[in-house]
Amino acid sequence: MVVALALVGSVVAVVVSHNVTAPTATSAAPPDTNAKPSAPTSATGGSTDEEHALAAKRMLALPAQAAEPQALTAWTAGPPIEVPKPTTTIGQWVPGGFPDTPAGALGQLKALDETTMSTADPEVYARGYRESAEPGAPDPKATGLWSLLTSLRSRAQLPTSGSVPGLTATYEITHGQVKGTASGGRYVVACVLGQFSVSINGQVTSRGIGDCQAMRWTGSQWRIASGTLAAPAPSAWPGSPDAVKAGYRELV
Repeated sequence: MVVALALVGSVVAVVVSHNVTAPTATSAAPPDTNAKPSAPTSATGGSTDEEHALAAKRMLALPAQAAEPQALTAWTAGPPIEVPKPTTTIGQWVPGGFPDTPAGALGQLKALDETTMSTADPEVYARGYRESAEPGAPDPKATGLWSLLTSLRSRAQLPTSGSVPGLTATYEITHGQVKGTASGGRYVVACVLGQFSVSINGQVTSRGIGDCQAMRWTGSQWRIASGTLAAPAPSAWPGSPDAVKAGYRELV
């Protein structure tokens, strides 16, 4: 198990390098994270095209070493984003009840990822993802977090799923951004960034991991949207110059 301690770093390097995409320059102002969706309109092919284009739009490419612990910077990518607290927690595995705003979509993704990554078990993550997704959503096995967890277990020669004595994990999300909105604000591509830490028999190693998902407001809650899987998120150490370069803002 000792050799597994170094695997988070190497696995992150593999996953990040695999998911790296070319940067897309933009000078547009960040979306209003408190804006509410407009009233539903009749469905058109244009909405589907708009959603696909937003989800597929590439994000800034960062080298794998950007995810490693590093010095923080006083610079920011913009003011902090105020993320609302969940209002539905009793009897729910993944907290919910977030409002119909882009910041609410960020809050729902944060709650999903922090809850489902805590066991470093890809099947646990996949179950939470599916329970939070609408019909037609991308397969969780296509996501970066699934790839991270399965690669970690494979390289450490651990069981593919299930609890492992001495193995614990946390995913503490502290930063995020709204990549954009579509369909009158009912469709949001939300991105979060946090410190993913794995402990093996008390020895801890950490990396900065990003996750982007397309979210849809159903009229009562945010769900992972049907359609195109969001392009991979940049992974960087939270609060680092690379994280700022990638557009991540503090979540408060």
